[in-house]
Amino acid sequence: MSLQLTRLSPALGAVVEGIDLARPLDDELRRALNEALLRHQVLFFRGQDITPLQQRNFAVRFGDLHTHPIYPQHPDAREIVVLDTDVVDLQDNAIWHTDVTFIETPPLGAVLAARQLPELGGDTLWASGIAAYEALSASLKARLEGLSAVHDFAKSFPLTRYGLTDDDRRRWDETRRKHPPISHPLVRIHPESGRRALFVSEGFTVAVNDLPEAEGQALLQFLFAHQSRPEFSIRWRWQPGDVAFWDNRCTIHYAVDDYRPARRVMHRATILGDRPY
Repeated sequence: MSLQLTRLSPALGAVVEGIDLARPLDDELRRALNEALLRHQVLFFRGQDITPLQQRNFAVRFGDLHTHPIYPQHPDAREIVVLDTDVVDLQDNAIWHTDVTFIETPPLGAVLAARQLPELGGDTLWASGIAAYEALSASLKARLEGLSAVHDFAKSFPLTRYGLTDDDRRRWDETRRKHPPISHPLVRIHPESGRRALFVSEGFTVAVNDLPEAEGQALLQFLFAHQSRPEFSIRWRWQPGDVAFWDNRCTIHYAVDDYRPARRVMHRATILGDRPY
Protein backbone atom coordinates (compact mmCIF):
# COMPACT_ATOMS: atom_id res chain seq x y z
CA MET A 1 0.00 0.00 0.00
CA SER A 2 1.08 3.57 -0.67
CA LEU A 3 -0.05 6.09 1.93
CA GLN A 4 -1.20 9.56 0.93
CA LEU A 5 -1.24 12.20 3.68
CA THR A 6 -3.03 15.55 3.55
CA ARG A 7 -2.10 18.01 6.30
CA LEU A 8 -4.94 19.75 8.13
CA SER A 9 -3.12 22.60 9.89
CA PRO A 10 0.40 23.90 10.61
CA ALA A 11 0.19 22.64 14.21
CA LEU A 12 -1.12 19.08 13.82
CA GLY A 13 -3.39 16.71 11.96
CA ALA A 14 -3.40 14.78 8.69
CA VAL A 15 -5.87 12.68 6.71
CA VAL A 16 -4.43 9.33 5.64
CA GLU A 17 -5.58 7.61 2.44
CA GLY A 18 -4.48 4.36 0.87
CA ILE A 19 -4.97 2.01 3.80
CA ASP A 20 -7.62 -0.46 4.95
CA LEU A 21 -7.45 -0.70 8.75
CA ALA A 22 -9.37 -3.98 8.68
CA ARG A 23 -6.39 -5.74 7.10
CA PRO A 24 -3.41 -6.98 9.14
CA LEU A 25 -0.71 -4.34 9.55
CA ASP A 26 2.73 -5.44 8.34
CA ASP A 27 5.98 -4.04 9.74
CA GLU A 28 6.63 -1.63 6.86
CA LEU A 29 3.18 -0.08 7.05
CA ARG A 30 3.37 0.09 10.84
CA ARG A 31 6.64 2.04 10.58
CA ALA A 32 5.14 4.41 8.02
CA LEU A 33 2.11 5.09 10.23
CA ASN A 34 4.26 5.60 13.30
CA GLU A 35 6.42 8.12 11.43
CA ALA A 36 3.27 9.92 10.28
CA LEU A 37 1.94 9.95 13.83
CA LEU A 38 5.16 11.48 15.16
CA ARG A 39 5.06 14.15 12.47
CA HIS A 40 1.34 15.02 12.54
CA GLN A 41 0.30 13.95 16.09
CA VAL A 42 -3.22 12.94 15.04
CA LEU A 43 -4.19 10.91 11.96
CA PHE A 44 -7.65 10.50 10.44
CA PHE A 45 -8.90 7.66 8.24
CA ARG A 46 -12.14 7.90 6.25
CA GLY A 47 -14.47 5.13 5.13
CA GLN A 48 -13.15 2.35 7.37
CA ASP A 49 -15.31 -0.73 7.94
CA ILE A 50 -13.69 -2.38 10.95
CA THR A 51 -15.03 -4.61 13.69
CA PRO A 52 -14.07 -4.11 17.35
CA LEU A 53 -11.68 -7.07 17.04
CA GLN A 54 -10.02 -5.54 13.97
CA GLN A 55 -9.76 -2.20 15.77
CA ARG A 56 -8.10 -3.94 18.70
CA ASN A 57 -5.73 -5.84 16.39
CA PHE A 58 -4.69 -2.61 14.67
CA ALA A 59 -4.06 -0.79 17.95
CA VAL A 60 -2.08 -3.63 19.56
CA ARG A 61 0.52 -3.37 16.78
CA PHE A 62 1.67 -0.17 18.50
CA GLY A 63 1.81 -1.49 22.06
CA ASP A 64 -0.04 -3.22 24.89
CA LEU A 65 -3.61 -2.06 25.39
CA HIS A 66 -5.16 -0.50 28.47
CA THR A 67 -8.39 -1.75 30.02
CA HIS A 68 -10.33 1.19 31.42
CA PRO A 69 -11.34 0.82 35.09
CA ILE A 70 -14.60 2.80 34.80
CA TYR A 71 -15.99 2.82 31.24
CA PRO A 72 -17.86 -0.20 29.81
CA GLN A 73 -15.96 -2.73 27.70
CA HIS A 74 -17.05 -4.21 24.38
CA PRO A 75 -18.19 -7.85 24.74
CA ASP A 76 -16.11 -8.93 21.73
CA ALA A 77 -12.92 -7.21 22.88
CA ARG A 78 -12.54 -6.09 26.50
CA GLU A 79 -9.74 -3.68 25.50
CA ILE A 80 -12.27 -1.63 23.50
CA VAL A 81 -13.94 1.09 25.58
CA VAL A 82 -17.57 1.74 24.62
CA LEU A 83 -18.39 5.47 24.83
CA ASP A 84 -22.17 5.41 24.46
CA THR A 85 -24.12 8.45 25.65
CA ASP A 86 -27.20 6.27 26.21
CA VAL A 87 -25.24 4.18 28.73
CA VAL A 88 -22.66 6.44 30.36
CA ASP A 89 -22.68 10.13 31.25
CA LEU A 90 -19.74 11.46 29.22
CA GLN A 91 -19.49 14.98 30.63
CA ASP A 92 -15.85 14.28 31.48
CA ASN A 93 -15.03 14.10 27.74
CA ALA A 94 -16.38 17.63 27.13
CA ILE A 95 -13.26 19.19 28.57
CA TRP A 96 -9.71 19.51 27.27
CA HIS A 97 -7.91 16.38 28.45
CA THR A 98 -5.21 13.83 27.77
CA ASP A 99 -6.42 10.27 28.28
CA VAL A 100 -5.66 8.28 31.45
CA THR A 101 -2.82 10.43 32.79
CA PHE A 102 -3.75 9.23 36.28
CA ILE A 103 -1.57 6.10 35.85
CA GLU A 104 2.20 5.70 36.07
CA THR A 105 2.58 5.00 32.33
CA PRO A 106 -0.05 7.12 30.55
CA PRO A 107 -1.16 5.99 27.10
CA LEU A 108 1.08 6.32 24.05
CA GLY A 109 -2.01 6.90 21.95
CA ALA A 110 -5.56 5.91 21.16
CA VAL A 111 -7.60 4.67 18.21
CA LEU A 112 -11.18 5.99 18.12
CA ALA A 113 -13.84 4.67 15.75
CA ALA A 114 -17.19 6.32 15.06
CA ARG A 115 -20.05 3.83 15.48
CA GLN A 116 -23.19 5.96 15.76
CA LEU A 117 -23.26 9.70 15.21
CA PRO A 118 -25.80 12.46 15.80
CA GLU A 119 -27.19 14.21 12.74
CA LEU A 120 -25.45 17.40 13.85
CA GLY A 121 -22.72 18.08 16.39
CA GLY A 122 -20.46 15.69 18.27
CA ASP A 123 -17.20 17.01 16.78
CA THR A 124 -13.85 16.39 18.49
CA LEU A 125 -11.05 18.92 18.80
CA TRP A 126 -7.35 18.14 19.24
CA ALA A 127 -4.57 20.54 20.22
CA SER A 128 -0.81 20.15 20.09
CA GLY A 129 1.13 20.35 23.34
CA ILE A 130 4.29 20.69 21.25
CA ALA A 131 3.05 23.78 19.39
CA ALA A 132 1.77 25.25 22.67
CA TYR A 133 5.10 24.73 24.41
CA GLU A 134 7.12 26.14 21.51
CA ALA A 135 5.01 29.31 21.55
CA LEU A 136 5.92 30.10 25.17
CA SER A 137 8.52 32.72 26.02
CA ALA A 138 12.04 31.57 26.82
CA SER A 139 11.70 32.78 30.42
CA LEU A 140 8.51 30.78 31.02
CA LYS A 141 10.02 27.68 29.41
CA ALA A 142 12.92 27.98 31.83
CA ARG A 143 10.51 28.38 34.76
CA LEU A 144 8.62 25.22 33.83
CA GLU A 145 11.71 23.02 33.65
CA GLY A 146 11.84 20.64 36.58
CA LEU A 147 8.29 21.33 37.75
CA SER A 148 5.79 18.51 38.10
CA ALA A 149 2.04 18.37 38.57
CA VAL A 150 -0.44 16.05 40.28
CA HIS A 151 -2.90 14.07 38.15
CA ASP A 152 -6.01 12.63 39.80
CA PHE A 153 -8.61 10.39 38.16
CA ALA A 154 -11.33 11.73 40.50
CA LYS A 155 -11.24 15.14 38.81
CA SER A 156 -12.98 13.71 35.72
CA PHE A 157 -14.60 10.73 37.47
CA PRO A 158 -16.10 12.21 40.65
CA LEU A 159 -17.78 9.87 43.07
CA THR A 160 -20.97 11.94 42.84
CA ARG A 161 -21.41 10.77 39.22
CA TYR A 162 -19.60 7.43 39.17
CA GLY A 163 -20.62 5.95 42.53
CA LEU A 164 -24.41 6.05 42.32
CA THR A 165 -24.97 2.30 42.79
CA ASP A 166 -23.28 -0.17 45.12
CA ASP A 167 -21.46 -1.80 42.18
CA ASP A 168 -20.35 1.57 40.84
CA ARG A 169 -19.14 2.60 44.29
CA ARG A 170 -17.11 -0.59 44.64
CA ARG A 171 -15.60 -0.06 41.19
CA TRP A 172 -14.77 3.57 42.04
CA ASP A 173 -13.20 2.63 45.38
CA GLU A 174 -11.09 -0.06 43.73
CA THR A 175 -9.91 2.39 41.04
CA ARG A 176 -8.96 4.93 43.70
CA ARG A 177 -7.05 2.25 45.63
CA LYS A 178 -5.12 1.18 42.52
CA HIS A 179 -4.61 4.70 41.19
CA PRO A 180 -3.90 7.29 43.88
CA PRO A 181 -2.89 10.78 42.68
CA ILE A 182 0.39 10.66 40.75
CA SER A 183 2.89 13.28 39.60
CA HIS A 184 4.14 13.85 36.04
CA PRO A 185 6.40 16.60 34.64
CA LEU A 186 4.70 19.77 33.43
CA VAL A 187 6.85 19.62 30.31
CA ARG A 188 7.32 16.18 28.81
CA ILE A 189 10.14 15.12 26.48
CA HIS A 190 8.68 12.92 23.76
CA PRO A 191 10.37 9.48 24.03
CA GLU A 192 10.59 9.05 20.24
CA SER A 193 10.91 12.52 18.70
CA GLY A 194 12.72 14.20 21.60
CA ARG A 195 10.48 17.27 21.29
CA ARG A 196 9.13 19.02 24.37
CA ALA A 197 5.40 19.32 24.98
CA LEU A 198 3.14 20.62 27.71
CA PHE A 199 1.75 17.70 29.69
CA VAL A 200 -1.14 19.11 31.69
CA SER A 201 -4.88 19.04 31.12
CA GLU A 202 -8.08 20.24 32.70
CA GLY A 203 -9.28 16.65 32.79
CA PHE A 204 -6.86 15.31 35.39
CA THR A 205 -4.25 17.88 36.50
CA VAL A 206 -5.09 19.28 39.93
CA ALA A 207 -1.98 20.93 41.42
CA VAL A 208 1.63 21.93 40.77
CA ASN A 209 4.27 20.50 43.06
CA ASP A 210 6.93 22.81 44.59
CA LEU A 211 4.79 25.96 44.21
CA PRO A 212 2.41 27.60 46.68
CA GLU A 213 -1.16 26.58 45.94
CA ALA A 214 -2.24 29.98 44.62
CA GLU A 215 0.76 30.26 42.30
CA GLY A 216 0.32 26.70 41.09
CA GLN A 217 -3.36 27.18 40.32
CA ALA A 218 -2.66 30.44 38.48
CA LEU A 219 0.00 28.70 36.40
CA LEU A 220 -2.31 25.78 35.58
CA GLN A 221 -5.14 28.09 34.54
CA PHE A 222 -2.78 29.94 32.22
CA LEU A 223 -1.46 26.71 30.68
CA PHE A 224 -4.96 25.27 30.26
CA ALA A 225 -6.07 28.37 28.37
CA HIS A 226 -2.84 28.73 26.41
CA GLN A 227 -2.64 25.20 25.02
CA SER A 228 -6.26 25.24 23.79
CA ARG A 229 -5.79 28.35 21.63
CA PRO A 230 -7.17 27.97 18.08
CA GLU A 231 -3.76 28.23 16.43
CA PHE A 232 -2.66 25.04 18.18
CA SER A 233 -5.84 23.06 17.44
CA ILE A 234 -8.02 21.42 14.81
CA ARG A 235 -11.69 20.41 14.81
CA TRP A 236 -12.83 17.13 13.25
CA ARG A 237 -16.39 16.66 12.00
CA TRP A 238 -17.06 12.95 12.22
CA GLN A 239 -18.58 10.89 9.40
CA PRO A 240 -19.66 7.23 9.52
CA GLY A 241 -16.60 5.02 9.09
CA ASP A 242 -14.13 7.57 10.43
CA VAL A 243 -11.23 6.46 12.63
CA ALA A 244 -8.80 8.75 14.48
CA PHE A 245 -5.37 7.73 15.80
CA TRP A 246 -3.61 10.25 18.03
CA ASP A 247 -0.40 10.60 20.00
CA ASN A 248 -1.55 10.94 23.60
CA ARG A 249 1.94 11.93 24.74
CA CYS A 250 1.80 15.36 23.16
CA THR A 251 -1.86 16.27 22.50
CA ILE A 252 -5.05 17.16 24.32
CA HIS A 253 -8.57 16.71 22.96
CA TYR A 254 -12.15 17.81 23.61
CA ALA A 255 -15.35 15.94 22.66
CA VAL A 256 -17.97 18.61 22.02
CA ASP A 257 -21.20 17.83 23.91
CA ASP A 258 -23.67 19.76 21.74
CA TYR A 259 -25.96 17.04 20.36
CA ARG A 260 -28.20 15.93 23.24
CA PRO A 261 -30.67 14.19 23.30
CA ALA A 262 -29.26 12.49 20.19
CA ARG A 263 -27.09 9.41 20.72
CA ARG A 264 -23.35 9.17 20.02
CA VAL A 265 -21.44 5.88 20.19
CA MET A 266 -17.66 5.66 19.82
CA HIS A 267 -15.23 2.77 20.36
CA ARG A 268 -11.75 3.49 21.71
CA ALA A 269 -8.66 1.33 21.95
CA THR A 270 -6.03 2.84 24.26
CA ILE A 271 -2.34 1.99 23.81
CA LEU A 272 -0.16 2.03 26.90
CA GLY A 273 3.00 4.13 26.90
CA ASP A 274 5.95 4.78 29.18
CA ARG A 275 6.55 6.93 32.23
CA PRO A 276 6.80 10.63 31.29
CA TYR A 277 10.17 12.33 31.77
